[in-house]
Amino acid sequence: MRLTETDVLLVIDVQNDFLPGGALAVPDGDAVIAPINRLAARAPHVILTQDWHPPGHASFHGSHPGRAPFDTAALHYGEQVLWPEHCVQGTRGAELAAELRAERAELVIRKGCHPGIDSYSAFLEADRRTRTGLAGYLAERGLTRLFLAGLATDFCVLWTALDARRAGFDVTVVEDAVRGIDLDGSLSRAWAEMERAGVGRVASSALV
Repeated sequence: MRLTETDVLLVIDVQNDFLPGGALAVPDGDAVIAPINRLAARAPHVILTQDWHPPGHASFHGSHPGRAPFDTAALHYGEQVLWPEHCVQGTRGAELAAELRAERAELVIRKGCHPGIDSYSAFLEADRRTRTGLAGYLAERGLTRLFLAGLATDFCVLWTALDARRAGFDVTVVEDAVRGIDLDGSLSRAWAEMERAGVGRVASSALV
């Protein structure tokens, strides 16, 4: 598959807290860095996202007395998984992985900044109303095909892929450049849901 000038490598949340040893580590999460770096060196355009929570964010289990990590709570926009505190603004855990070659990124979208709203998708926050502006940016620049990489397949990659399809973009996940959390079968469900939405899959080695 040949990359063209309207293609974007969208790198999702490759941050210290999602890597081994981090506060919300994705199993084998650091394995995404090498294929992402190879693609970033030749992709026409690169965009990054960064989870960027204020302290005491509503998605943290510590903000809900008596709740444990991975419990759920009813927030004003619906059911919310309660996560360990992670990617707090200005902390080392929120920083992009040191090994990630991020210098070619043309844009960094920071999400989850609102204290009371979580954000998995790079396009829409979890209330499904608050927009990040990414769709408008892509449209204004004439960028139409997205290749998704990063963390985690069954949450932020999934939600970003589905919202990108709803916004009319061609979307493909680079399958060796993503890793999932897999809560109770969430990984297989995510791949199935993306397939139903018309999201493609490709190996990084097939992109030239």
